[in-house]
Amino acid sequence: MKALLVAPVLVPLVTLILCLLARRQARRVAVLSTLGALALCAVGGWLVAVAAGGTVLAGQMGGWAAPYGISLVIDRLSAALVAITGVVGLATVVYARSCDGDAAGGRDFHLFVQGLLTGVCGAFITGDVFNLYVWFEVLLISSFALIVLGGGARRVSGTVVYLFLNLLATLLFLLSAALLYGATGTLGMAGLAEVFGAGEATPGATVALVLMLLAFSIKAALFPLFGWLPASYHVAWAPVSALFAGLLTKVGVYALIRLVTLVWPEAGPAHGVLLWVACATMLVGVLGAAAQTEVRRILSFHIVSQVGYMVLGLALATPLALAGAVFYLIHHIVVKANLFFVGGLAARMAGSERLAAMGGLYAHAPWLAILFAIPALSLAGIPPLSGFWAKFVLVKASLDIGAWVAAGVALLTGVFTLLSMSKIWNEAFLKAHPDGPQALRTPARTRPAMAVMAALAALTVAIGLGAGVVMDYAVAAAAQLSDPAGYIAAVRGEGG
Repeated sequence: MKALLVAPVLVPLVTLILCLLARRQARRVAVLSTLGALALCAVGGWLVAVAAGGTVLAGQMGGWAAPYGISLVIDRLSAALVAITGVVGLATVVYARSCDGDAAGGRDFHLFVQGLLTGVCGAFITGDVFNLYVWFEVLLISSFALIVLGGGARRVSGTVVYLFLNLLATLLFLLSAALLYGATGTLGMAGLAEVFGAGEATPGATVALVLMLLAFSIKAALFPLFGWLPASYHVAWAPVSALFAGLLTKVGVYALIRLVTLVWPEAGPAHGVLLWVACATMLVGVLGAAAQTEVRRILSFHIVSQVGYMVLGLALATPLALAGAVFYLIHHIVVKANLFFVGGLAARMAGSERLAAMGGLYAHAPWLAILFAIPALSLAGIPPLSGFWAKFVLVKASLDIGAWVAAGVALLTGVFTLLSMSKIWNEAFLKAHPDGPQALRTPARTRPAMAVMAALAALTVAIGLGAGVVMDYAVAAAAQLSDPAGYIAAVRGEGG
């Protein structure tokens, strides 16, 4: 089990090293990267199978007992996120084979993708706040390189915005970690849960924790700290945009869920603040999307609005709401990555991603229209797709405790999301291309991209049709989050 505990980090890290050794041979690097992503999928599936039985895997690196050792902890939530990270990572490296680019850029792309997967998986399984900071740094270094890959003034401009605000969040995170350690004497998440749970936290510890949650909010792109995301995601290479859209903000959301449920498992003032932030994030994100005229900018603003749904589940703090947040995380990672994949290929076929300069794609590539419709309808919450069940659970959880405004905002956001998806459908697929059908082209290599988009669309449908199974897992994951005692006991070596 110890090998399984470190495998989510070890697999992409070893893959990165192998790709680095083979860097002079672009084809070999691509093969190694694909095999590494497949191995991560296998590890994630194994972890989900173990975690589904209620086992919490925990261990201390270096043989040092908690709270001195570096804790790694995998429960139902982190296992599911590692598995879905493997799926999106595999989809990204396969989709990239359909994209134009020079050999050197392709080699570097795979190296940085594996570095990013290492950081993301490390963040999902760490049980220590300082090491969470370290893993954030690993994924950010890789993401900085990926977003600017290929160069150009537009990408450099977007990278500057991305770099500045993420470094600000990282600095705030490091400062708050230092303050938190000074106030509590520990940075282990289990230790912090014990300090706050016993009522021993000083006002300084609470202030430090709030600053840390603010840093996570920037990384999750919550209102009013979301501006960096729609200013940067749309400028990157299409596979990079999809990878970012699927994973990066979810690391911030995961950190929020993990820390808040450990230190404040019951509803309190912090949850009230998060509730209003979640509602504002949903509304501002979806209204921002309505004002955009480029496909990936629209989709980028929808990342913001959808993050609001996830934080809504955390803010409501009931078992059903937490289960809805877990369900929404799983659903959204798949759907949003797929929409960026489809949007990237659609822009290449139409010669632009400005809606005014697009059109005719339904007649030119009907299969692409279908592959867009499935995740788009799921994002809007149309039954029986995965997004419907995720939204349904969160709205029901809101109504159950009388949070009428939150339920209304969630429903209204779903309506506006459908309108945005309809705008893309009408402009890019239904209307004629302004330069005539001869302006449309089919890229030379589309089969890998088609396979990826079809597989993710099928997964979206499967999650919707098999919502009972996914919901059972999400409810069990929420039960673990609602009761930190099991997490603490596993870290302390008292059973998992």
